[in-house]
Amino acid sequence: MSEARQPDLDSLRLLVDIESFGSVGGGARRAGVSQPAASKRIAVLERQLGIPLLIRTARGSRLTAEGQVVADWARRVLETVDQMLGAAASLRKGGDSELRVAASMTIAEQLIPTWLSKLRKAHPELHVGLRVANSEQVQSLVLSGEVDVGFVEGPSIDRRLASQQVATDRLAVVVAPDHPWARRARTLQRDQLMASSLVVREPGSGTRATLDRLLEGVERPEPLLELGSNEAVKGAVIAGAGAAVLSVLAVRGDLDAGRLVEVTVHGADLVRKLSAVWPRTRRPRDPTLWLLRTAMSSRTAHRPDAATDARGARRGTRAASGSLPVRPWPRRTP
Repeated sequence: MSEARQPDLDSLRLLVDIESFGSVGGGARRAGVSQPAASKRIAVLERQLGIPLLIRTARGSRLTAEGQVVADWARRVLETVDQMLGAAASLRKGGDSELRVAASMTIAEQLIPTWLSKLRKAHPELHVGLRVANSEQVQSLVLSGEVDVGFVEGPSIDRRLASQQVATDRLAVVVAPDHPWARRARTLQRDQLMASSLVVREPGSGTRATLDRLLEGVERPEPLLELGSNEAVKGAVIAGAGAAVLSVLAVRGDLDAGRLVEVTVHGADLVRKLSAVWPRTRRPRDPTLWLLRTAMSSRTAHRPDAATDARGARRGTRAASGSLPVRPWPRRTP
């Protein structure tokens, strides 16, 4: 049968309704058309199939034996089509009920939990999956399409990604209480920081990228240690390994508890942007936009304390955001 002779679904549905109601008039009412229009549509269907579907008499019309067989086939076709349309609707709805997120460690540990809590209250049907990686890996996940949106630290963002600043953070030079810098009467100079071996994050992390940009163009000693997480760096510093540069978001609890001491540095701009990223070629879906608005509405700038004396540096700074632990949310199974 050529494509031009294939029956349309509306005609098949009309035939099924005529069989169900026992008359052309009943089928026409169900289809929302006039009886003459229904008769004309069935006549076209008869020509397309090449078989008689109706017995027309002065007292009305009824299906032929062939028409009853075709109506049964048509019912099966329509059931399959309805299932397909329902599945497609579910897929459309599912696309707006799931959000895949990747975030750098500092953002994932210190900011994302508050954002997701607010988002879930506004959209309880939304399922969010979170992956935690360093900033370079987050950008790769976004570019590959494995996640819908990423949150990164540091100054370097791939040109293929669109970005939006969602928060401001500040890095802090931190040491153990018994470190010589903790007892300094004078502010540490940038040159002294550059000349010192530090405990640092791994290449690819936003914290490391920000530090490298700050100290760019100068000869620096090899790191004391190169570790893969904020917690590992903090643990090494608390144990006395040396100084480190970390986000105040990551160390505020240790500063308040006296496990770490912040050292004020003169001539070093340690403020950085935290940004959301997504592919330039793809418009963000609604769930991504909901999360971006939530993050923007929660934005808090973390700036250096006004006090720059050694006592103020030892006290550190208190950040405003929540510090709930983050874990990947389990996927729902059908």
